[in-house]
Amino acid sequence: MCKMKDIKFIKSVHRIADLPKDGIPEVVLCGRSNVGKSSFINSLFNRKGIAMTSSTPGKTRGINYYLAENKFYVVDLPGFGYAKVSEKERTKWQKLISEYLGVQKSIKLALHFIDSRITPSPLDEMLNNYLRELELPYVILLNKVDKLKQSEKAKSKKLIVDFFPELVEGDNLILHSSAKGTGKKEIEKRLTTLFLR
Repeated sequence: MCKMKDIKFIKSVHRIADLPKDGIPEVVLCGRSNVGKSSFINSLFNRKGIAMTSSTPGKTRGINYYLAENKFYVVDLPGFGYAKVSEKERTKWQKLISEYLGVQKSIKLALHFIDSRITPSPLDEMLNNYLRELELPYVILLNKVDKLKQSEKAKSKKLIVDFFPELVEGDNLILHSSAKGTGKKEIEKRLTTLFLR
């Protein structure tokens, strides 16, 4: 298993026409605003500030491309949910995301982030359905588990499986915390198997 070290920001895409056409495989990070995708990138590659984190939801406005280990792209999608932007802007985001997922053939894995302290939203359900419709391999990362007590963690796991019965912990469900490194080894193993062999 390879420790992830090398990552660099490539570009932010705001139109489908500008998506890379180089065929480099992609792992896509998706989920609601402020769910911890930027912290995940910084933690996984042990690089503070490569992805900008913010307490203000909705800072990621475009599809952000990072090249990892010179082998694959980490693609950070704009978060959905409660970002303080206009309805028009939000509709534009959602169109960009759904078109990206539908047209980009290089996607090898989607990581769907869900905050372990919050009930999955209708948009989480919609995203899950969409990933399954497109037959994209995906893993749900139940994120920020460091903020839960043991009993709350068990409740959170039960709740997520009630919502998405196809989930199996250790397979397509990983408990994760960027702060504590929970789940990091499992993700490194998955990415190594997919991209670095």
